[in-house]
Amino acid sequence: MPLTPSWVASANAPDHPFPLNNLPYGVFSTSDTDPRCGVAIGEMILDMAAAEETGLISLIDDPLFDVPYWNDLMEEGPAVWAALRERLTALLAEGAAERDKVEPLLVPMADAELHLPFVVSEYTDFYAGRHHATNVGTMFRGPENALPPNWLHIPIGYNGRASSVVVDGTPIRRPWGQLKSPQHDLPAFLPCRRFDLELEMGAIVGTASDGPITVQEADDNIFGYVLLNDWSARDIQAWEYQPLGPFQAKATATSISPWIVTKAALDPFRCDTPEREFELLDHLKDCGPMLYDIDLTVTLAPEGKDPTTIAQTNYREMYYSAAQQLAHHTTAGSPMNVGDLLGSGTISGAEKHERGSLLELSWGGKEPITLDTGEVRSFLEDGDTLTLGGHAQGDGYRIGFGQCGGQVLPAMEDPYKR
Repeated sequence: MPLTPSWVASANAPDHPFPLNNLPYGVFSTSDTDPRCGVAIGEMILDMAAAEETGLISLIDDPLFDVPYWNDLMEEGPAVWAALRERLTALLAEGAAERDKVEPLLVPMADAELHLPFVVSEYTDFYAGRHHATNVGTMFRGPENALPPNWLHIPIGYNGRASSVVVDGTPIRRPWGQLKSPQHDLPAFLPCRRFDLELEMGAIVGTASDGPITVQEADDNIFGYVLLNDWSARDIQAWEYQPLGPFQAKATATSISPWIVTKAALDPFRCDTPEREFELLDHLKDCGPMLYDIDLTVTLAPEGKDPTTIAQTNYREMYYSAAQQLAHHTTAGSPMNVGDLLGSGTISGAEKHERGSLLELSWGGKEPITLDTGEVRSFLEDGDTLTLGGHAQGDGYRIGFGQCGGQVLPAMEDPYKR
């Protein structure tokens, strides 16, 4: 599919992340307006609340965009999602008859502050990248026991904290926790010393379900995707994760990009999951291409210095698709809500430069990486800014997500010293 031209000139640049083919959904505010729904088009944002007030957008009898989140639209279901995309395309396409009515409703992106684009109902994070799971397992258990016996049969996950999901640009404070040194028998309560990133994609549930659903139904229920960084305290995790898995090590923050890229925008970039050693059980079997060809990058910038690209990989490396993860999530009867967020798990490729965490890049700290500034890193230091980027490359256009970043702030003073 080639570029669909828009009368918004900046949207037609081949390397711009927000062409008419994309139309991602976000929430923005300006010095004159409260947070409201907006659609990115080139260097501009279409004010959806204003478009609805003027009658340019009218999908149902009740207003959908007078709130600072996209959950109300999600609840209307796929037919309304498709109707909105069709209407937006008509309003913003080259030669649009109503251009003179739309143009006053565009806000320069440079003048806007971006916010969380939806209310996160619940958050689940998975461990579904084979290269990442193999690397981590090899570090701790050796190559012969790298993958646990269940890993090739089900998507492994844990329930995270929806309350700690934040938008791009939110500073992340280094956490405190119990740390256990190999040289000492007892743990100590200290700031995390091995703070890390996890390069992930996040899938947003747009249609609620109550009970088990198929992989195809799960795919139909997904509204869109965001970039996601599952900030991880590796030393806290190493002490706490047995026997029930991650807890406080993953509770500090989860950053997401500010624009929801819809499933419709990504449809041209669908691809298959990798070849499997074991046939999946019927309720998890692939039913078509449900991964996406999305190039991903990670940059790290020490405070006041230029960034270094430390990793480059692709979403197609995942072993399980978001649809399979969602279908598996429902098998025990767990209801899924509009606005539920599913983290893909760390996305790593086969080569060293494709590893989506510092744990892997530095091989547990044994092989520190050297930045373009000459500094070395095993894990994140105070002042570092970590940024994820991603896009799907089309014919003369790209589908981007905006960036997903945050600066690491020093740990607070001992929170228990009163």
